[in-house]
Amino acid sequence: MRMMKIVVLGLMFAGLVVAKAEAGWDPADIRKAENAIAFFKKHNALDRFFENAYGYVVFPDVYKGGLLLLGGGHGEGYVYEQGTLVGHSNITQLNFGPQLGGQSFSEIIFFKDQQSLNDFKKGNYELSAQATAIVVKSSMATNTDYSNGVAVFIKPKAGLMAELTVGGQKFSYRAY
Repeated sequence: MRMMKIVVLGLMFAGLVVAKAEAGWDPADIRKAENAIAFFKKHNALDRFFENAYGYVVFPDVYKGGLLLLGGGHGEGYVYEQGTLVGHSNITQLNFGPQLGGQSFSEIIFFKDQQSLNDFKKGNYELSAQATAIVVKSSMATNTDYSNGVAVFIKPKAGLMAELTVGGQKFSYRAY
């Protein structure tokens, strides 16, 4: 129990150290979002999502780490509605189970219709452990479809992590 408290306090401290103050939107961050979108658009299997989705949120950089039985992650993203930038979002992940390491990745979540995007924009939106994210590769399956109005894709960037965990992702939304 003592070890768990130390790990939790360590993760909380790390979050305080790496968190940055946000006075506004940094154009460099928006360029990161545009670059992530350009990468995802390179994969023809995602064309139908970009063409038909009502909206999407892209997280250019999500950082995730875990030690022993507790892990988490965080990233900042941008929300698009019918191709127009409309807001900012944060992702926070928490998971439990054996794990060790760290990684970074980009993530994009497509919303099938206006209702799905509106549910997200209400804030405190969650994806449960049952949600499946498809890793974007050149040989990515093209038969992927929406689940409960959302489709999730990730692009690994760096790191090494071994885990057998259960957890979820929680999102916040702020209008632009």
